[in-house]
Amino acid sequence: MHLETLERPLDFSNSESVKMVAESVSNFARKEILPFVSQWDEQQWFPFELFQKMGEIGLMGMLVPEELGGSGLGYYEYVAAIVELTKVDPSVGLSMAAHNSLCTNHILTFGNDEQKKKYIPKLASGEWAGAWGLTEPNTGSDAGNMRTVAVKDGDYYIINGAKNFITNGKCGQVATVIVRTGEIGDSHAMTAFVIEKGTPGFASGKKENKMGMRASETAELIFTDCRVHKSQILGLEGDGFIQSLKILDGGRISIAALSLGIALGAYEAALAYSKERHQFNQPISSFQAISFKLADMATEIEAAKLLIDRASFLKNEHLPVNRESAMAKLFASEIAVKVANEAVQIFGGYGFIKDFPVEKFYRDVKLCTIGEGTSEIQKLVIARSILK
Repeated sequence: MHLETLERPLDFSNSESVKMVAESVSNFARKEILPFVSQWDEQQWFPFELFQKMGEIGLMGMLVPEELGGSGLGYYEYVAAIVELTKVDPSVGLSMAAHNSLCTNHILTFGNDEQKKKYIPKLASGEWAGAWGLTEPNTGSDAGNMRTVAVKDGDYYIINGAKNFITNGKCGQVATVIVRTGEIGDSHAMTAFVIEKGTPGFASGKKENKMGMRASETAELIFTDCRVHKSQILGLEGDGFIQSLKILDGGRISIAALSLGIALGAYEAALAYSKERHQFNQPISSFQAISFKLADMATEIEAAKLLIDRASFLKNEHLPVNRESAMAKLFASEIAVKVANEAVQIFGGYGFIKDFPVEKFYRDVKLCTIGEGTSEIQKLVIARSILK
């Protein structure tokens, strides 16, 4: 246990700043997202102009310092923003989180001053969307065996291979990608590059047809003799995989927040419905079978929130967060699946109909136990930590 946390109150997330962010994002989501949720889902359409609107209110560079065009906020505010977006449309929450936590944060954390000045302001404003590429068709959890390779050629690297399951893979104007520059099996033989769309040999490939999160782009990134200058390396050659693990520590907090948003959205919809729906001349909330479901949902959501608060505190304080972010992501994502399932059950037959929001939460939520490290990988991370 990190003893530093014991001196702080448990509920970190009720500051005025967090409340203001939550209220602002909630109002934005109701106006700019809610009327189009079903349309975007059915058409699998990601509205890039929404990123630009979110950039105008500071959501695309939440963790970026103000001098680089960002909002200069911390993880409590960031979590609150993801939750409020996700309660309306998880697809938007996912796309925004990948842009902030992965691509933008990788450049911000490991880029040099020139790289930061070149890319961060465009990303923070929403002018550009960012993608982040680690996963490959044959290496998901086993990222150490990636096959996308960069071969040095003077001051350049020639990259060949492909990344898949990449959020913002088509709309992103810039991507941070981790590729192999050494021997397979060597964790110090992978390097992170920042690569702009339009670079010869770099293209988007297949866009996936998904069960859920359908308005969030998930696509391939394809490299065919892609020639990239050494100035595009983030940090040092060979540090890409180690960097990615650190980036994922923060990314797991964002997926935990995404899970919390889905759980809250499903719970609030089920709670309201249980009071409105009458059977046997009384609201179904009066039946113990329903009220106990709601009690369990509320309790588990609160527990997930506290785990996320704890991880956010450690991240804000620049303290080790590997175990805590894995715990928050594991618990919040698994609980969100359970809550969404129970919400559909409370709605009964109407829970199976697209006219009601819980059907979409149910489809969207499963991604949370898979993306940015499966539940099984989170358990591995936690186990290694506690067994040291």
